[in-house]
Amino acid sequence: MPRRLEDYALLGDTQTAALVHRDGSVDWLCLPRFDSPAVFAALLGTNENGRWELGTVQTVVNHQRRYRGETMVLDTEITTPTGSVRVTDFMVPRGGGHPKLIRIVVGLYGRVSMFTDIRFRFNYGEVAPWVRRVDGALVAVSGPDRLVLQTPAVLQGEGLSTVGRFDVSAGDRVPFVLTWSGSHAPRPASVDHEAALVRTERFWSAWSERLTPSGLYRDAVIRSLLTLKALTYEPTGGIVAAPTTSLPARVGGGRNWDYRYTWLRDASLSLGALQHSGQVAEGAAWCSWLLRAAYGDPDKVQIMYGVGGERLLPESQLGWLDGFGGSAPVRVGNAAAGQAQLDVYGEVIMALEEARDGGYPPHADAWAFERALLSVVERRWRQPDRGIWEIRGDPRHFVHSKLMAWVAADRMVRATERHRLPAPVDAWRALRDSIRRDILERGYDPVRNSFAQSYESNDIDASLLQIPLVGFLPAHDPRVQATISAIEEDLLDDDGLVLRYRTAPTGSEAVDGLAAGEGAFLPCSFWLVDAYVVAGRVSAARRLFERLLALGNDLGLFAEEYDSVRGCQIGNFPQAFTHVAVVHSALLLSEGAPRTPTGRWLAPRTARTRATGDGHPWKSTKRL
Repeated sequence: MPRRLEDYALLGDTQTAALVHRDGSVDWLCLPRFDSPAVFAALLGTNENGRWELGTVQTVVNHQRRYRGETMVLDTEITTPTGSVRVTDFMVPRGGGHPKLIRIVVGLYGRVSMFTDIRFRFNYGEVAPWVRRVDGALVAVSGPDRLVLQTPAVLQGEGLSTVGRFDVSAGDRVPFVLTWSGSHAPRPASVDHEAALVRTERFWSAWSERLTPSGLYRDAVIRSLLTLKALTYEPTGGIVAAPTTSLPARVGGGRNWDYRYTWLRDASLSLGALQHSGQVAEGAAWCSWLLRAAYGDPDKVQIMYGVGGERLLPESQLGWLDGFGGSAPVRVGNAAAGQAQLDVYGEVIMALEEARDGGYPPHADAWAFERALLSVVERRWRQPDRGIWEIRGDPRHFVHSKLMAWVAADRMVRATERHRLPAPVDAWRALRDSIRRDILERGYDPVRNSFAQSYESNDIDASLLQIPLVGFLPAHDPRVQATISAIEEDLLDDDGLVLRYRTAPTGSEAVDGLAAGEGAFLPCSFWLVDAYVVAGRVSAARRLFERLLALGNDLGLFAEEYDSVRGCQIGNFPQAFTHVAVVHSALLLSEGAPRTPTGRWLAPRTARTRATGDGHPWKSTKRL
């Protein structure tokens, strides 16, 4: 059986990230960027594909871990029959420096025997580097990569591993500092691990202090926002969907994709969550990233880019990795970058309009860019596309895609009306009305009495939950109510979680062109929470929301999906899309009100709070 994703913690320096198992093993780390080749890749293979173990020789009697306050510094306390230690793991916010992973073992009481086993591997576990000792440090080099490990612990080579044993008594501090640099560059200078720890704590604490949410679900919201910040590539403002690749939608299945890129849709939603929680700077950085990445022919705007704005993301397979739990193939790159997905235009325009409505004027070029995007929508909205789920089957007329085309036109009309921006507003109103009529005539199935996944079928899709959330129809409309009921009837798994859609029976292919089988998609389950709230079913919404929160791990981290059969998280981890959904649902439940008809979240109160149907207020000291 593969390791459980719930057992991993996230470390990040706002340029890349590491996953640390609760047993002290770093099983995933890409350097120097999120999308760089991994130097520890055991998550997708075996120990021989690279990992860094750090643990106790003696039997563990008790084990506790937590993030230090509202930071990304991880403390793990381990008790053995002879004593107790704390292992502090963190990555130093980089700025313009080298990426650093630091681990500090601190003796708490008694005496504990520790061990470490480091298997440096480059190029996703394919290459074992040449390791030598230089000036008291271990230096591992292969091709363009160099790793330098500084530690007072005595280490030695053993096969293709670097191993060591050392004892820690009360008050002892044994640091390990791992630094990456290009092999052609001067070797990085030594690092003061204590100063680095202070700097890292201050960085995250200062960032989280600017967050405005409080109330019943504050802890979950803050941890989700910190996770989104950790998934942001600081030099450009791009936000990756996840720091991992090829964690499967079903163990043993082939729905394994590389998520270490910036999807316009996911990043737009992340922008909204951060901005409405007081982090305006992230909104500014993302808007600038968007314009830089998408400059050029608006017809060639992609659904995703590299974190630096790269367009070419060729997809290939790594045959030497067995995959998570044997779930091959392992993919790097993502061919979906070349897909046409109409909904992205609506998501981007809605995000830019929410920024403008919130008092943050987007970049001076934003309005011209939005107009260019809407011109593409005007030309393409009648065409089939690959949809929000990036199907690899034949394009279809997905209702969600048409819905977001309507959103694009609607938000542009409203922006013109509110901000008196120059525009052919009458033509845009006509476009909005045409898309609306088309959806109501062709996207609603009167026989089944609900909206359908696409014009070509009467299947149900969880993305239809967005209909009342974006203001297309009010939640009390009978067609919306019937669609929610259809989703409850057809798309809930045995644990009451929401599937994206029904994949095909075994031996055939679904609309997505892939073999059947995946877990419940967690963002969709949170969308059902939102739909319940706007429909006035607040108690049902709260029950479902709190069940969903319980599916997160002990550190408040969520993957993309949940496997109700195996009882564990599945899919790329941690997933920005899911953490955005946590924030949005918590805000809805706490505020007791949906977005306005323009798609904006209602701002938290300043001088007062307002309770929902279940009496839990959302408090804030600042109007967003």
